[in-house]
Amino acid sequence: MNTPAELKYTKDHEWVRMEGDEAVIGITDHAQSELGDIVFIDINSEGQDVAKEAVFGTIEAVKTVSDLFMPVSGTVTTVNPDLADDPASVNKDPYGKGWIVRVKLKDKAELEGLLTADQYTESIS
Repeated sequence: MNTPAELKYTKDHEWVRMEGDEAVIGITDHAQSELGDIVFIDINSEGQDVAKEAVFGTIEAVKTVSDLFMPVSGTVTTVNPDLADDPASVNKDPYGKGWIVRVKLKDKAELEGLLTADQYTESIS
């Protein structure tokens, strides 16, 4: 499994990468592998404030639908526009083209409560 060291992770299999004042959020390589072929992603929280650990959307694979949980409190500023036409980009490149949302953080200190790559890898083994 690919688990980049520079990212932060949640026990619910989301990752966070800071880019300036925004957090880019997606699901981990492990999560996309467990889900299988992703066919649809529904994010209905663009422009909304979302609390840490609240559901901000769903991800649908061939045989299941899973909730997406917000790793940090903030306002969803952008949903990846490419996911509408190519939701499988999450399977192909979960840490790159398969990012899901960008969020303006309410409290950067919440990042400290997330898992490191080593902690996340240990939690899934």
